[in-house]
Amino acid sequence: MIRVKILLSICILVILSTDIYAQRKTKSEDSEEVYKSFTSFGLTTNTNSGILGGAVFRKSNLMSSTLFGKNQYRYLAVELVNVKHPKEQAQSFNTGARFTFGKENYLFVLRPEYGRELALFNRHDDEGISISAIGAFGPSIGFEKPYMIQKQISGGRVQTVPVKIDPNSTVDPYENFVGVGSFFSGFGQSKVVPGVHVKAALSFELSAFRENVTGVEIGFLAEGFTRKIEIMGYAENKSIYTSGYITLYFGSKK
Repeated sequence: MIRVKILLSICILVILSTDIYAQRKTKSEDSEEVYKSFTSFGLTTNTNSGILGGAVFRKSNLMSSTLFGKNQYRYLAVELVNVKHPKEQAQSFNTGARFTFGKENYLFVLRPEYGRELALFNRHDDEGISISAIGAFGPSIGFEKPYMIQKQISGGRVQTVPVKIDPNSTVDPYENFVGVGSFFSGFGQSKVVPGVHVKAALSFELSAFRENVTGVEIGFLAEGFTRKIEIMGYAENKSIYTSGYITLYFGSKK
């Protein structure tokens, strides 16, 4: 899956770069488009998630100053993503239930971001592609939510409990396992783990209309937490994560 995402990123960059060069060559003398604000919502995937990694809201506002002769924007964003452990693998138990063996917790991360967006190339009229570079940082608010399973107890009753794994214990944490708890169970037992993150990206605006925006953001993100996040019980967990990501966004500008 990681290799597929990396190859997809490379293909997009190559295709866009070729198209941009052709368009800029034929329209080098046309007036470039400059906008004052840009608001968008996006869906993201990354090398630490599944196909759908999370959601992003971002807003850019034009600044009065320039950098290297290019327009720059004040960049604000909020991301909510699901971070997975590389060893996670969903499978079927002997009851037929679908679950992830060894998983103790989900990790959801809320990332407020502040940074700069630098307009490298602007669109010409209603055609072409805009490219901008983004650098941002901010806090990472991690929510360590228990992975809940269902066990049969005395009297044939079923109880939903968090998975507790002790590698040094002979007790089977899946004894009397009958199924997986609902996704929403266990949120009241979540633990908050603070951290910080930084990201660098390129944003490609692909829209064909002035006020409506469709685009792709491709970048790299690194974040660290104050302690290891206990996602898997039978694997090494960590406090620092790095990932490549792709965000498909939609929005408007003026």
